[in-house]
This record gives sequence, structure tokens and C-alpha cells, in this order.
Amino acid sequence: MSTWNPENDVDLLSGSEDEEEVAMKRDYHGREALLFVVDANLQSAGVERLLEALNIIRTAFISGILVNDKDLIGLIFANTKHSPPPLESSALDSIVMPENCAVFLPLRQLTKPIVEHYLEFMGGVETQFGEMYGLAEPDGRGRFDLMIRLCIELLEKCGKKLNNAKIVYLTDVTTPHPSSSNHFQAALQKASDLEGKEFEFHVIPMVDDFDYEPFYKEFITLSRAIELDAFQVPDAQMLREILADRKLKQDFLRRCLGHFSFYLGPNLSMSVQYYNYFQRRAYPRKVQILRRDNSVVRSKRVIMVQKKDEESQDILHEYQIKTTGGWYSCNVGGKNLRISMDQLNRVRDLHKPRMMLLGFKHRSSLPEVSYSKPSNFMYPDDQSVIGSKRLFRALWERCLARDKIAICLFMCKRKSIPRYVALVPVEAPDKDEEKGYRSLLCGDGFKIVYLPESKHIRHIDMFDWNNTANTASDEGVEFFQKIIKKLRVDYQPNLINDPSLDALQANLLALSLDFTSDSKGIENLLDSTQQDKRIEKFLPDYEKIFIEEVEPAKKRTAKSDTTGASAPKLAKLDEEQLKSLEFVQGLIKDQRLISCTATQLQFILAHHFDCKMVKSATKAKMVAQIEELSI
Repeated sequence: MSTWNPENDVDLLSGSEDEEEVAMKRDYHGREALLFVVDANLQSAGVERLLEALNIIRTAFISGILVNDKDLIGLIFANTKHSPPPLESSALDSIVMPENCAVFLPLRQLTKPIVEHYLEFMGGVETQFGEMYGLAEPDGRGRFDLMIRLCIELLEKCGKKLNNAKIVYLTDVTTPHPSSSNHFQAALQKASDLEGKEFEFHVIPMVDDFDYEPFYKEFITLSRAIELDAFQVPDAQMLREILADRKLKQDFLRRCLGHFSFYLGPNLSMSVQYYNYFQRRAYPRKVQILRRDNSVVRSKRVIMVQKKDEESQDILHEYQIKTTGGWYSCNVGGKNLRISMDQLNRVRDLHKPRMMLLGFKHRSSLPEVSYSKPSNFMYPDDQSVIGSKRLFRALWERCLARDKIAICLFMCKRKSIPRYVALVPVEAPDKDEEKGYRSLLCGDGFKIVYLPESKHIRHIDMFDWNNTANTASDEGVEFFQKIIKKLRVDYQPNLINDPSLDALQANLLALSLDFTSDSKGIENLLDSTQQDKRIEKFLPDYEKIFIEEVEPAKKRTAKSDTTGASAPKLAKLDEEQLKSLEFVQGLIKDQRLISCTATQLQFILAHHFDCKMVKSATKAKMVAQIEELSI
């Protein structure tokens, strides 16, 4: 079982916003900054390793501009021989540039020109990087402490308010300097500067067998103010995948949805918070634009109150009110009762968000899947009640040990309707078994499952197909059981992006950057060729067991009256039939009056309803008149 220490919240993903201490320091109104630093020593082992690092940044640029273009992203090359200025050279006027460092892109918002400039650079980097930047002489090692100072200065002078700043160093060298040199100690001292500035430092190894012991283990623990023994060696391949996938934030933004108190008894409660398992899709907002200049049409809602005269309906008085200044009116005892929005909100806001424990049930009593509402994830915090994490862990462990679920009454936010929920204890997946980095986003805690109500249950009549005429033989049932086993797929929704959003983003990339993306969605899980081979040997048995299906001949569909088709022809009507009122009422009931001629309709009006219409009246008007008079 994955351990969960109540003293320290689980850090499921580097830079997550779950930790309460971090959340109290940060202001979520700022922006996120990501500063890439690429070690020029990557070209020493061949240009392929350097291209791999640049391709990771390329993927981060392209996916980042689709997810959140307000984030700041920059790029620096370290340990270089030359230091050419960036495209925007004026951005470094107030920056002290050290030797053996080159700024390719200062911290800027991702825009189409910036991404195009990087893609153009990628086109010739294989042959031009050595000439343009080179490698620091004599041993390819520049000053690591000066590089960190440059990163801090770029973050501090970016001109934007930051709430989450990261320095990402892509390298394959285990130590920037020999351990006996003065530069080694100076580099370690820069870790305290990062901790004081609250800037995060991450090393992305470009080799799988990277050794953190010589330098980076001590540097990272000092920059994060943690114990040396608490450092865990991450998976290098997984780090590279997370860095490239900027959509990870789009799918799994783990910001808390709300805090509330969980009451276990009359005098026993704890403070908890809950999250979405998946981030809701933020599709681009639809706007209206003018044809002449493509400018956005802006609309403004105005609420007007009018007082009209009861007799003439003339407007006597008219004035504008705000949305909060409206009211509801209803008739009670013959009097008009007016309820203001403030009074209505006070009635709705009787209780604070809370959860109340009702009892426990065995886990087998809950269906595996409930379709009424997506589940949430609950996690403890000591914000309101000290010791909530310890009490939460005790409840979580007992529910796991006894295979129980907790039934509660939950009101998630103010003015909401309370819902019955089930708290299902869940465990984080084992890192040794789960290799996908997205699976690590689920941790230890309770899954909030919203229980369905009567309005969520549909009653479907199965009589049309569930009868003896459609019963298959035992041999046929056994045959399809084998087919189902052969076509079984290990479905992993955390590896599939939203197909409609992927298609939209692919179209945006094709229009703006002339760039095609290979997003297959669910096709990544299905191998149609392999599936065909699995069921190929069963096809002869299928033809023996089941009768060959004969496709019924397609019938020509009749056109409806709305499409302008002529109504079905009636038998020739004589005058004696039209004199019968019952016969005419049958035509009205079957909606066949339109098939009568205009002369016949005039006869029906004159004989049965003593009504005469002008000769120029259309058949539709005469039919409507007959139907109205027959009521």
C-alpha cells in the first residue's frame, strides 16, 4: 500500500497546488512562468540528444499555446561558447549577462510569431547550433551559479506578477563542476537563493541512468528546504513526458474546489477539501463579429421596469434596475407578495457547506459505476480544525481494512441542494506497476460518489426485443462469449484526450502554424489488424450457427406534406357523402380535408356550417375555417 503521511501532504506531481502551506503563500491571481535551460553539452554525445531536448520544448510550446497562452515561457542555452542576442535584444537591457550563457527567448507570453520563430530555429539547428552557440571551452563547463543568477533575474524582471515560477534544466551531465572546486560550493549556495525567492528548480535528465548523488540531490533538497533523506529519485522518462505535455494542466488542474467541515458526530468534526478528478473543458467562447472588419460585437444586458396604464396600456413610467435589484412576485390570499433577491438569497443561504456522516455500508452494496454525476476526490487539511489529517487517516484506514463505505449528506456550496453521497476509500497506484505519469495524479483519500435519486432512474420497456422470438441458442450464446473475450480491451481513460477538443486544436494549429498533429485519441488503444486476426478463425462457425442474414429491400419513403408532396389520393367523393356530418367529421379527424377540391370545401361550409367564403379563398384557409367551426 502506498504510504500517506498525515504530517506531509502527498506531492503527486511536482509543482501541484495541493499543499496547504504553499496555497496560503501563493496568490492565484498571478501567472505561471516556465524557464527552460538547455545544456549545450547535450551535443557532445551526438546531435540526436540535443534534438530530443529541443523537441520536448517544441511540444511544450505548441501544446502550451493551445492550453493557456497567458503563461510565460522562456529559453536559455547554458555552457555555450558564443552568446548571440535574442530576437528581442532590448529585453536584456536591464539584465547582466554572464559568460557562457545565451538567451534565446526572454520570458514572454506564447504568441504565434514566437512559436513560428522557434520552429524556424528548429529547422536548421542540426547544422547551425555548433556554429551559432558552440560549447564552452576548455571542458564545456560554464559557471552554474551565474546561470542560476541569470534565471532568477529574468524571473524577477519579467514584468508580470507570478504565482508559480519554475526553472527546468535539461542536461545529461551529473555535476556542473568538480566537487573540490570553489565553483561547486558557489553553485550549492545558489540553492538558498531559489528557496528564498520561492522559485522551483527541476532537473530533466536526458539519459535514463542519471546519477543525482554527485550534485543535484543536495542542490534540489537545499532549494526546496527538505531533508536529504526525503529526496526520491524520479523516473527520467516520466519527467520528460510530463514536461512536454502541457495539456496535463488542462486535463488535471488540481486546484481545490472548496473547503468544508465533515461532521462525524455531535461534537466531532474535521476540515476537508475536495477536487475534480478531471478539469472541465474550456472550449473557446463563441462570439459574433461584424462582416466589414471582423470586430467583435459586444452585448450588454439591460433590465427595464415599466409601469403601464391598465386601460390604454400606455407606458406611464420606465426605469432601469440592476440584476440584484429585481424581485419575484406571487399572489397569496388575493394580494400580490413581492420577494426581493436579497430575501431569497437569505432563505437559500441557511447553512454553510458541510458534510454529515449518516452511517456505513459494505462496499459491495455500491454499484461499480454510477451515472448520475461525476465523482470528486476528498482530501484533509488542517486549515480550520487542527488534527484533521490524523482523524481523516484513521477513518480512511478503518474503511479500507473493513471494506466499508461511508454514507453522508453533502452540501458542496452555499445555496445548493444537499445530496446523498458515498465515500469510497481509494489508494494511490503503485509506482512500480503504473508507468504512465497520468496515473500518478490519483492519491490516497476518499472518492465522493453521488448516489442517484428517483429522477435519475429511467424505466425502459424491454418487451420489444426481450421475448422468446429473439432468444438465441445455447451454442450461439457460448460462441459470442468467446468473441467478447477475444475483443476485450484494457480501457484507460486517463490516456485519452477529448476527441472534439483535439480536433478543434488540430484545426487551429493547421490554420495558424500550418502544422499537422497526430492525435488518434482512442485509436491508440485499438489495433484493428490484431483484432481481425483474433476473430478470423471464428467466422466459419458463425456461418454454421446463425442463419445468413438477408438484407431487406429498401422501400421508398413517402414524402411528407411539409416537403410539398401531394397528399394520398382519396376515392372519388360524391355529394351524398359530403351531406353526412359524420363523414365530414371523419375527414377532419384523419386530416384528409386537404384532399377535397375547393368546390367540395365550399359545399361543406355552406351545408353544415352555414358559412360562405369568397371564391378567391385558398384551400388552406377553407380547411382551417372548417376545423375551427367543427370544434
